[in-house]
This record gives sequence, structure tokens and C-alpha cells, in this order.
Amino acid sequence: MSRSYDKTHEITALYEISKLLGSSLNLKVNLRGVMRVLAEYLDMKRGTVALRSAGEVSIIAAHGMSEEEIKRGRYKLGEGIIGRVAKHGSPIVIPNIGDEPLFLNKTGSRKTIKKENVAFLCVPIKFKNEVLGVLSVDRLFGSKAVSFEEDLRLLKIIASLIAQYVRIHMEIEREREAFLEEKENLKSQLKGKYRVENIIGQSDSMQEVFESVHRVAPSKANVLLRGESGTGKELVAKAIHYMSARAKGPFIKFNCASIPEGLLESELFGHEKGSFTGATAMRKGRFELANGGTVFLDEIGDLPLTLQPKILRVLQEKEFERVGGEKTIKVDVRLIAATSRNLEELVSSGKFREDLYYRLNVVPLFLPSLRERKGDISLLSEYFIKKYNAENNKSVMITPDVMNVFMNYDWPGNVRELENTIERLVVMARGKNITTSDLPINIREQSMRARYSVQIKDALPSTIEDIEKARISGALQRTGWIQAKAAKSLGITPRQIGYKIKKYNIQETSGSK
Repeated sequence: MSRSYDKTHEITALYEISKLLGSSLNLKVNLRGVMRVLAEYLDMKRGTVALRSAGEVSIIAAHGMSEEEIKRGRYKLGEGIIGRVAKHGSPIVIPNIGDEPLFLNKTGSRKTIKKENVAFLCVPIKFKNEVLGVLSVDRLFGSKAVSFEEDLRLLKIIASLIAQYVRIHMEIEREREAFLEEKENLKSQLKGKYRVENIIGQSDSMQEVFESVHRVAPSKANVLLRGESGTGKELVAKAIHYMSARAKGPFIKFNCASIPEGLLESELFGHEKGSFTGATAMRKGRFELANGGTVFLDEIGDLPLTLQPKILRVLQEKEFERVGGEKTIKVDVRLIAATSRNLEELVSSGKFREDLYYRLNVVPLFLPSLRERKGDISLLSEYFIKKYNAENNKSVMITPDVMNVFMNYDWPGNVRELENTIERLVVMARGKNITTSDLPINIREQSMRARYSVQIKDALPSTIEDIEKARISGALQRTGWIQAKAAKSLGITPRQIGYKIKKYNIQETSGSK
């Protein structure tokens, strides 16, 4: 820098630098601006800002250098003047770079160092005790000796302003990277959570479901999930979404049976402000929110007949209007529907539109009930036990007797009922083992009925035979072994009683003669 600048230029330069550093978070652009201010107000011919990173210091902004020269400005800590200042954190002044062997000229910006009467001033960019980088400038001088104290004082002030800006920028970048990392982790968790490989099931019926999901997910086809309540239709719908090209788009779910009929249209398609009493603001519906992604309509069989044409229009034309609105809204959504009802019967009875049924039923997937895949009960139980043990900080185990009951129970609520049952058992468990006495009464009673019915079925023939043999023996003894009288008392023929005596090998005892 020239000694020709006065205090007015100095104050103006500091003001411009402060204003510049507070204008945005674009690090390189703002630091290049600082170099430009120094050149404009303080007559600096050449200067650089270099920042530390991973054991070296690199020039990231400069004045009086080409982009190629800036790229070459990389120093190990302790290497050259810039490397030494970055390592030790103390200013260095070189009165004449032509006489200084430590001056490396790695950038190649000075072609004839020996002939240049140039002083080089280098100060650390420090935040508290941390050296973040180095600010360096050239200072032109004549033949007479001059003092560098004023230049160093000003450079330290500017380096302090830069240090605060760089530190703030670093913190914001760290937070931004942490946010992006967390966002990616959440996306990965969602994809991991809902990919088919993580839906539990080794039975043949579930393997068929998995294969179908893999085949249908990459397509654009609408999917209709069929099966009883609690079989995991929402889980399969999410797996299809996250395995499709729409995985980065929204997944919007809606249960058609959960909202009163009068509010369904507004929930699905949105409404304009003032379209009905209570509509104090415009609201987007589920289809609009799902643009670019997937809409999952659960219990589609409960959709009112009056709304079905509007759903059909979205599927065919990809457009609709909000309630109370005239503007046609275009959407790009994939529809996955689910139902536990018999849609074919609803179509036959006129409660479900046939054209909508065929639009929905492009790819039907049937999810088996838990009683149809009993081989998966032990796997599911193990998974839910681990899950709820972890949530409740317990280590409860299921005994073999309880697992036998599980295997013999029909599970009308399917996987959802099994999960809820195990959660309750873990929460309420008094000891380490869950026994049959801990089971809900409905599960115990059904198990007992099933067991006793099997026992009675097996024991019935022998029980009847014993009763019949005892009655015939008693009648014979009462009638003095006169078969005709015994038969008459029993209401059977002499021939029939003779057959029974031989069948049961009934013999006259000595006491009855």
C-alpha cells in the first residue's frame, strides 16, 4: 500500500469493508470485494486472503492475480511467509521481497522479484486464539526508509473484521452441513423403513406380495391393495412409493372413512376462502399437496358416490377445482388405493362406480391375513418384542406356551392386533417372562375352546362306546340276563342287543346267575 492515503481514506475503507462483509454469506465474492476496496481506497497493488484447512493454507481471494495464479497459492503450515504466519499466528514484514529467500513466489505472479522494490506485509486472520488464515499485501516504497507500523495497525483491524466474518460463515456452513446430513439420514431411514426387505414375512404368500411390489413400484400404474384391516396395506403403499421414481416427492395418506362426508371434498381437493362457513383462508387438499408424489387413499370403498366422479377426473385428466373455486388445478400424482371391502359387490349394488373401479384396479395386490401366514407369527413376535423392549427399557421374553397360543389364535385384527397385544404384554409384564396367564382374556378363551374342541372330538367315540356298554350291561343284570327283556327296556330289538353284546364282549358275571 502507498503511504499517500490519509485517515479519511482509512475510515472509508473500513466502513466499506464492514458493509461488504455484512451483505451476504458468499465467502469468496465478499473477500474478493475486500481486496478490491483495499486497492481502491488504500492504493494496494496486490493482496491475498488465504484460509487454513486440513493442514495447509490456500489463497481463496486476491487482487492483482489471475485465477490460475490463485490456484497455485497453496502452502503447507510453516512453508514460506504465508505458511509461517498461518502456523505461528504472528505478523511478518518483509522490507524487500527481492532480498528475502523465504519468499517463495509459488503463485508465479511476480516475474522479476530481484528487480522489484516491494515490501510484503503478512498478518494472521485470528478469531480469539484460533488462526483462521492470513491477510497479505504488497507495499510500494521509494529509496528512503519508511515505517510499517501504520500499515500493520490497519491490516490487523481489517484481519479482525475478516476473522469474525469467516467464523460466522464457518458456523453457518457447519449447521447447514449438519442439517443436510440429518435430512439425508432421515430420507435414508424412511427408505430403509419402508423398503420391502424390511416388511417381515417369509411365508410363500408374503413372498408373492414382495415380488409384486418390486415389479409395480417403478411403473406409473395405479395400485389397489386388497386385504383385511391390519394386514399392513399402508406399509406396502409406502414401500411402493419409496421404491419408485417419486421417492423424493411427498407421500400423502388419507383415510376415506375417517372424515364426515360433508368435509371429504374439502379435505381431498381443498377450498377457497369464503367457500363455506368457517373457510377463513384458502386451503390446499391432499391431491394438491401430493403433487409430484403419491396419494394413498385408504378404505376407498367408503368413498361417497357423489365424490367418485371427481376422483375419476383426477385419475383421467390430472385436474380438479377446489371447493368454491373456478380455477382448474393440474396435478401429477400416483394413486395407491386400499380397501378391506368387496368392491365387486359394491359395484353390483350401485354403490361404487364401475369406471372408477377399473381405473383403480389396474394392478391389484392381495395382502394375506395373519391366519393365512401363521409361519410369520414367530418372526413378527420376535420383531415386536425387540421393538417394545427397547422402547420400555425392558428385556421381556415370550415363553413357548405363549407362542403356542399365538399360533392357534385366529388374529382377527391381523398384524396390528399382534403388535398391540405384544406392546401391552411388554408394558404390563411383572417379570422377565410372559406366560399364558398374562394374555388378554379373549386370546386365552379362544385358545382354550380350540384345545377342548379337539379333545372332545378325539374322545367322543370312546365316550359313547363306554356309555352304551354300561347301559347294556346294567339292563342285562336287571333282567337276569334275559336278552329279550333287556332289549325291550332299552328300546332296541333282541337282534340289536345280541350284536352289541358281541361287539363289546359283554360277559355274564357269576353274581348275576
